[in-house]
Amino acid sequence: MNSDKQATTPPAFARRRWVLPAALVEDLYPESRRPGRRPRRTARDWIVDFTCFLLAVVIGLLAADTLQDEPDLSPAMEVADQVVGALACAAVWLRRRWPVGLAVAMVPVSLVSATAGGAVLASLFTLAVHRPFRYVAWAGGASLALAPLYYWMRPEPGLPYLASLVIALLLAVAVIGWGLLVRSKRQLLLSLHDRARRAEREARLRAEQAQRLAREAIAREMHDVLAHRLTLLSVHAGALEFRPDAPHEDVARAAGVIRESAHEALQDLREIIGVLRAGESDDAGRPQPTLAALDALVAESREAGMKVALAGRVTDPAAVPASVGRTAYRIAQEALTNARKHAPGTEVTVSVTGAPGDGLAMSVSNAPPEGEVPHVPGSGQGLIGLTERATLAGGTLEHGPTPEGGFEVRARLPWG
Repeated sequence: MNSDKQATTPPAFARRRWVLPAALVEDLYPESRRPGRRPRRTARDWIVDFTCFLLAVVIGLLAADTLQDEPDLSPAMEVADQVVGALACAAVWLRRRWPVGLAVAMVPVSLVSATAGGAVLASLFTLAVHRPFRYVAWAGGASLALAPLYYWMRPEPGLPYLASLVIALLLAVAVIGWGLLVRSKRQLLLSLHDRARRAEREARLRAEQAQRLAREAIAREMHDVLAHRLTLLSVHAGALEFRPDAPHEDVARAAGVIRESAHEALQDLREIIGVLRAGESDDAGRPQPTLAALDALVAESREAGMKVALAGRVTDPAAVPASVGRTAYRIAQEALTNARKHAPGTEVTVSVTGAPGDGLAMSVSNAPPEGEVPHVPGSGQGLIGLTERATLAGGTLEHGPTPEGGFEVRARLPWG
């Protein structure tokens, strides 16, 4: 997961963590977190902290030069003002650890010390950056509310009361606004980072889902292909078992079909397992059969001893969309397999008609079997899989017994 988060980190900062605040580094680089400990300051944090301390000291020194111009300020109060200001400047280094506490402590300090003005501004800026607005509203509002009282008690030498108050209020509002702007920019960066991370996670989930669907499609192909091959094995092996006195030619032909079907089933299984191991879809392997391969399927069934009649062929099978043609082929293959298992020796009719815009209609029907049919084991999921396949292709599939006692599978697929 850490690698995923690192992958969504802006590349401009990938090799320059020092330009980011420690709070952002923790979110962008989770591996740098130290459980139970505060985040380590980056070089940028040290530069910003030193700058804030330096500005607080400079403002305090400028204010200290004006203390001697205040007529009502005693030497003891002047020294106390400078001591409090020095302590306030030193407290600026604690602004990251206790932003709320520092800002609250600076509220009464701003009322008694002129040299602490820079530290007060630094505390308000830190509070606006690191805490929600409600904290800034309380601490900043209290500090601004005390400003009129401070300038009434200690007027600024050389400036009218109203001018001093306006300048102080504008300066405080500007510092707080700057801090709020910095906080909003950080939140925007974090939201963009989270959005990119969610998008990457969703893309990974979509890829996993697509891979899972592809593997399910491979499983369906495995059922269709292997069921067809293994049914040939079962039927002909059963024929050899129940007719040991069959002519030599029939035995040789059945043995050849068994051998060929076993070889092809093993080859299909190897290819499917190879695709599953490679994590690829079935389209990456050998070309899948389409409607153009229907003649070969019928010929293969005839060689296996079935009586199959192909009627109503499509004039140009290559014009049928690949997905529709593949679905039609699988429907015919499964229907022939079922007819071979449940109605051996009967005549099967395969009919395919249609044109662009009218759709593709196909049916596979067989006559009722003669006599009792030996039970052939099966999963019973073939027709359910065909219905699902036709539905996914945008068509419909129906199946059921015919009035004559046979069985028919009817499908209609879109051909735009």
